[in-house]
Amino acid sequence: MTMNIRDKEILRLAIPSIVTNVTVPLLGLVDLAIVGHIGNETLIGAIAVGSMIFNVMYWLMGFLRMGTSGMTAQAFGQSLAETNVPILAILRRNLLVALAIAAIFLMLQIPLQWLSLWLMEPSQGVASLVRVYFNICIWGAPAVLSLYVMTGWFIGMQDTRTPMVVSIAQNIINIVVSLVLVFGFGMKIEGVALGTLIAQWSGAVMAFVGVLLKKKRLSLHEKASEAAKLPAFSAYSRVNADLFLRTLFMVAVNLFFTSAGARQGDLLLSVNTLLMTFFMIFSYIMDGFAYAGEALSGKFFGAKDWTSFHATNRRLFVWGAMMVVLFTAIYAVGARGFLSILTSEAAVIEAAKPYWLWVLLIPITGVAAFLYDGIFVGMLATRGMLASCAIATMTFFAIHFTLFPHFGNHALWLALIVYLALRGALQWLWMRHWSSQNHPF
Repeated sequence: MTMNIRDKEILRLAIPSIVTNVTVPLLGLVDLAIVGHIGNETLIGAIAVGSMIFNVMYWLMGFLRMGTSGMTAQAFGQSLAETNVPILAILRRNLLVALAIAAIFLMLQIPLQWLSLWLMEPSQGVASLVRVYFNICIWGAPAVLSLYVMTGWFIGMQDTRTPMVVSIAQNIINIVVSLVLVFGFGMKIEGVALGTLIAQWSGAVMAFVGVLLKKKRLSLHEKASEAAKLPAFSAYSRVNADLFLRTLFMVAVNLFFTSAGARQGDLLLSVNTLLMTFFMIFSYIMDGFAYAGEALSGKFFGAKDWTSFHATNRRLFVWGAMMVVLFTAIYAVGARGFLSILTSEAAVIEAAKPYWLWVLLIPITGVAAFLYDGIFVGMLATRGMLASCAIATMTFFAIHFTLFPHFGNHALWLALIVYLALRGALQWLWMRHWSSQNHPF
């Protein structure tokens, strides 16, 4: 395939984002690996529960990254033709919002901890250790949420390398500090939690230094008139509210998928958990292209360069189509071998066989949703994202509850596949309508 300038732009942004996406889960995996060598199943369970609590809390705050990315990308595009564009003011305002939310988390940490443990119902032994982990890691909230904003700002500034470097450095710091505290100073879950906390704050500090360096390199000097050009706070709040509600729908689907598997017994829970790994792998790759979509579509949208906007989005879907072919082929050929790496339980592998067809459908049904999410973030078309996700989520639950009595776990997987496909289809319809009304292809 001939590599044109748009392909190079897409890959320049997508590849570092893919590396970042792959390294992010390592923060949790490192903790699990360390406690797996120092304790019993109670310690392992405590880390798993504690990590899940923070994953859900911070996932719901993902609008801080996405909103900042879209706003900054559009401002960056405008800055190519105008002056006094509020690039730095966007970052400053969003950082203040992130710190305000973090302060709320810290003030409400006791009820948040109680609610989380009440919902997850771990054993008494696990719960006591989760409280120790939570009480330490909650102080990383200002760092994590600030890093979300700065990551979004870097993406909007067409820079995905800095977040990649920060993410890799975070993991190295987490590994080194946790190992020293646990094996050098004899700490257990406290050492693991402190390692995570120090890594989170180190990442935030490194990202802030990156912001200062970029400000100096690009000569970004804020003028008094710049802040006045910020979008109205009501519009800013609407964007964040749309993204937050959309994330709530996604969390509902993901948590229900896990709980529905658990209600069918340990065997099917194991099968669903292992098979969802294929979805996660594909999502790591496609999220990289989605981030490229955020940066590029936002830049061209802000610059009102509609020719480049549509051409870049078409190339994104060309890359998406190639990823669909590649991953469908890999999954078709290597699914059993990969499952054998994840588990040595022959019964689980055998029980997974009837569901392999659903795994093969993940790339082709999910690709549009991933790519359109990135494009819509760049456009700040958050209402379209929310509407499509809400309809797809309601459809997911309708299919599951209607068909589950007859088809069992297959109904759950069918509901997930339709949910993915419907999100992409509805966003495609929204984009076609918007283009016909505003800027035809």
